[in-house]
Amino acid sequence: GTWMNLREGEPQDFDESRLALGSEQRSEPLVHTPFSEQNGEVSPDGRWLAYQSNDSGRAEIWVRQFADVNGGRWQVSSGGGFQPLWSRAGKDVELFYRDLSGALIRVAVERGPGWATGTPTELFGAGQYFFGAGEAFGRTYDISPDGRRFLMIKDVALDQSSAPTILVVQNWTEELKRLVPAR
Repeated sequence: GTWMNLREGEPQDFDESRLALGSEQRSEPLVHTPFSEQNGEVSPDGRWLAYQSNDSGRAEIWVRQFADVNGGRWQVSSGGGFQPLWSRAGKDVELFYRDLSGALIRVAVERGPGWATGTPTELFGAGQYFFGAGEAFGRTYDISPDGRRFLMIKDVALDQSSAPTILVVQNWTEELKRLVPAR
């Protein structure tokens, strides 16, 4: 059947669950502990569940086997971690997350029968992009389907002497046809 991952519970005790879609509409716990687990992401190959948990006293990124979540558990981050995201394209499997400072971290995942990773490396430094409002905030970035670009919210300090502006383009398809004529 088709499933959707979701977060259930109270902010101090979120749990990762999955919901059967279709006629059944039943919820099934994935990671249920006295701590807060959230922002669960299943790897593109369906083998791993990455999520953040505060069971060490602060939010860290963890990975478990999916859907046999009791088959193993590995800590990915060591200095705090939020908002995990898997790469979606290419032969290399990568896991991304935000550290406590807001930097975007990349971890190469080695192919093989078990869980193994390379050394985490920083992709984007702290303070360049919007991080969110702490542990309970959902993911504030994404990666393009081809894995070549990130979509992030730029944290821009506004000059107090000028008002922010928004440019709205109506009938943009006509403008596109004018700028790039069909051949």
